[in-house]
Amino acid sequence: MVTSTKIKKIKESSASTNADHTALAKADNLPISTKQSIEICNFLRYKDLQKAKKILSNVIVKKTAIPYLRFNMDTGHKPGIAAGRYPNKASKEILKLLNSAEANAENKGLDASNLIISKMIANKGNRMHHPGRHRGIKMKRTHIEVQLEEKQITST
Repeated sequence: MVTSTKIKKIKESSASTNADHTALAKADNLPISTKQSIEICNFLRYKDLQKAKKILSNVIVKKTAIPYLRFNMDTGHKPGIAAGRYPNKASKEILKLLNSAEANAENKGLDASNLIISKMIANKGNRMHHPGRHRGIKMKRTHIEVQLEEKQITST
């Protein structure tokens, strides 16, 4: 029979081994579109950190487009991909978050050149009203969570 204390110890031991090689960064209520953030997160998930940062900087200067797979109604095609856009404001905020996560990883003693994005999630944030006469219009807010993980180097 498994008691709750044994389960708790198993969870703590697995969390401690994973926590040694990961770094987190969270941002709440960013003033960016949730739909654009979801598309960016889906595109960058499981990529190298340096490659993801380069992609976002190219999106900001409109060299590389983010492919829109889910929210692509009436979206024009871009070179090399189907439907895509250049979400400038969201890319700047996510780039700041990736830089923060990288700094957290370096502070923990992880190797910055071997980091991959293991978890990147965008969720809806608080929907606050605009003040004054047009307060029926709500502002866009997004929560974003990024987890970086060190690559396991296997020698064969």
